[in-house]
Amino acid sequence: MSPQLMDCEVQAMKLEPTDRASLAKHLIASLDELTEGQNEQLWLSEADRRYQEYRSGNLSARSAEDVLRDARAAIQ
Repeated sequence: MSPQLMDCEVQAMKLEPTDRASLAKHLIASLDELTEGQNEQLWLSEADRRYQEYRSGNLSARSAEDVLRDARAAIQ
């Protein structure tokens, strides 16, 4: 996370809950305005970030079999 983004997050967390909700709504709505290419690039960047975190040992992993078993159990 960039220092600018961290500062923004700190300031946002000082807002009243209704103002934070309004800000979140506006931020999410702004993502709907992205082109397909921009969305794809965001997903690729996020996938790469997660992969690097996994490879460095900062993220744990579970098998798809375990995840699906737990998900099925949760909805039953």
